[in-house]
Amino acid sequence: MNEKVTINPTIDSSWKEILEKEFQSNYFKILKKFLVIEKKTHIIYPPASRIFASFNNTPFNKVKVVIIGQDPYHGQGQANGLCFSVSDGVIQPPSLQNIFKEIQSDMDIPIPKTGNLEPWAKQGVLLLNATLTVRANQAGSHQKQGWEPFTDAAIIALSEKREGLVFLLWGKFAQAKEVLIDTTKHHVLKAPHPSPFSVHTGFFGCKHFSKTNELLKKEGAEEIDWRVE
Repeated sequence: MNEKVTINPTIDSSWKEILEKEFQSNYFKILKKFLVIEKKTHIIYPPASRIFASFNNTPFNKVKVVIIGQDPYHGQGQANGLCFSVSDGVIQPPSLQNIFKEIQSDMDIPIPKTGNLEPWAKQGVLLLNATLTVRANQAGSHQKQGWEPFTDAAIIALSEKREGLVFLLWGKFAQAKEVLIDTTKHHVLKAPHPSPFSVHTGFFGCKHFSKTNELLKKEGAEEIDWRVE
């Protein structure tokens, strides 16, 4: 029972230290066994080297903003380990298109050709899916296998050990994570999900991007440049 789980060597060292207890937990050992079996029998997204991309692009002490998604994209070549993001050359999914439309309206930034949100991540926007893997073409297929307590632990650590962060909670799933956040220390902005099914019920016009920068400025932090190209 004391066997060590092999920690993915690509995870950022600051997060590795923060989440060490999670990596060694029983639930994570069960999750790892599940993933080993899954990879033998199904195509899994994102690629193994990108599973922890949200952590690798945004070290713990660099986080300024947190955007919470639910699942990686399950279409071929879409998921790149950052929530809502796709790699260069991949068609922007509808929710991402709507995010860019709101940025255009809010910040007067042209809609980009790329859907790759790495430039945000490099500036301190943690683009965190609650579940970090998925079977090809099967949305939600890796939910409730162990990823949620792991990503919840990351949110709790940010809430407890950092101050003045801005959490963007879009849709009911993300908003349910508010209970993990100390709202006396951090800022929480809520809006409907940018999906085509709900975008017109309040995501359009939420102005979360300018509001985030106003809050960061008040905290004495550098604002986010929401352009991605």
